[in-house]
Amino acid sequence: MATRRLGVGETLGALNAALGPGSPVWIKETRTRHLRSRDFLAPHRALQARFDDGQVPEHLLHALACLQGPGVAPVLRCAPTPAGLSLQLQRPAVFERVLSAVAAYATPALPVLPGQRVLLHCPALRSSPCALRLSQLRTVLVADHLARALRAHGVCVRLVPAVQDPHMLTFLQQLRVDWPAASERASSHTLRIHALEEVTSAHDGRTLSPGILGRLCLKELVEEQGRTAGYDSNLDNCLVTEDLLSVLAELQEALWHWPEDSHTGLAGSPDTGTDSCLVVHVVSCEEKFQQQKLDLLWRKLVDKAPLRQKHLICGPVKVAGAPGPLMTAPEYYKFRHAQVCKASALKHGGDLAHDPAWTEIFGVLSVATIKFEMLSTAPQSQLFLALADKNISTKGTKSGTFVMYNCARLATLFESYKCSMEQGLYPTFPPVSSLDFSLLHDEGEWLLLFNNILPFPDLLSQTAMLDCTAPGLHITARTEMMCKFLVQLSMDFSSYYNRVHILGEPRPHRFGQMFVRLQLLRAVREVLHTGLAMLGLPPLSHI
Repeated sequence: MATRRLGVGETLGALNAALGPGSPVWIKETRTRHLRSRDFLAPHRALQARFDDGQVPEHLLHALACLQGPGVAPVLRCAPTPAGLSLQLQRPAVFERVLSAVAAYATPALPVLPGQRVLLHCPALRSSPCALRLSQLRTVLVADHLARALRAHGVCVRLVPAVQDPHMLTFLQQLRVDWPAASERASSHTLRIHALEEVTSAHDGRTLSPGILGRLCLKELVEEQGRTAGYDSNLDNCLVTEDLLSVLAELQEALWHWPEDSHTGLAGSPDTGTDSCLVVHVVSCEEKFQQQKLDLLWRKLVDKAPLRQKHLICGPVKVAGAPGPLMTAPEYYKFRHAQVCKASALKHGGDLAHDPAWTEIFGVLSVATIKFEMLSTAPQSQLFLALADKNISTKGTKSGTFVMYNCARLATLFESYKCSMEQGLYPTFPPVSSLDFSLLHDEGEWLLLFNNILPFPDLLSQTAMLDCTAPGLHITARTEMMCKFLVQLSMDFSSYYNRVHILGEPRPHRFGQMFVRLQLLRAVREVLHTGLAMLGLPPLSHI
């Protein structure tokens, strides 16, 4: 049996190639009603653009029915229908290939660019937590998630600034954000000398205030970068301060001195040249003007400043139902934590907030709620937060609490099987190679595999994708994809679990189907745990 991981991308690529040169026409089906009869479709209108009257030649139909190749899923049938050309896979064979190699589908693909380096800069972390706005909190969570996704693909990531405020470090730990700490600031002595050579010391004929070195004209540099670069047209000059130089000194230090234990992907150390490093400034829309100044100041004062600086601008955060006019990030956390405790008390009875056994669970649920709220919307878009209690209910299908609830349901299922096995009610789990995957014929089972497990490696790759070759100042990221995926996976699992009884009566003739279903849900569990790890969330065993 072939061992290479099956892939949706590989299958679509082979299907399109089989029809000859031209634009892609095949699509993967995702809706339950379509998956009852087909897995891929070449729509009739797309076929009309490729063939006379939309009729696919017989030899091409035969080639599609016999399609093979690395990573290509085995085909059962391919036939014309009113909707277009419909193709269905050999589902038992696909189940077997995927569920016999679960770990391969719960991990990212090998890094495409081993040794690639990315410096992620999040200016919001230079403030104290009590001054951290929700729009700034959003940038922190986006940067943290992006760092995890990049590192999972072997990219060497450096996070700046290293946090000095102990209160900020405590808050980040509360949020399960993995960020470095620092005990002292980088020296800005050399940059200060360069700055004094460049700036004008007069300020409207008056003496400058302490900490201000003078003004530096940026107009020429903006024009040199070109209008298409995306710099604000109002960027004319910059007031150079000691604080700005301190920020630049830390960025320059991070760029030139990567820690020995940093993630380096495959074998070898990354190139130490600045040209090989991508700098991404993750900032809120309120901070983008100031960040552009810093970007240009770096280019102006440092001969070997990084050529590739990109700005990931996060949209504004609008809040409905806030208890006050302006809610800070710590207040937001406390508000959500109180709601989680209240909801759990209503569900389980009694005051569990002070129960040590529940303390960590409430912390994880609060952070899950916040991260799914903050990250489920594309970072470039405006985010609306509704602070109503319903957003933290386990019954609501769009929340982080719902995802964690289903994570706990999976844990309970496997713990129940383990206990029953130890009592002698069920036999030990047989070798996967002995399982009969033709017993998986429920539509919910195919939905879990085809829409969730099979495409997961491709999704992981997309979350780590940064288009650093595109012209201009700005860059986009797909940090919303993981949260949306985990919510949909949880919905599909919940629907299946509520309808199908996995651990049936301990009768030998039912064990075969029970074991293949458990193997399917093992894969669901592994994918779910990997996705949660990308968000810095641990799996829960109970809620």
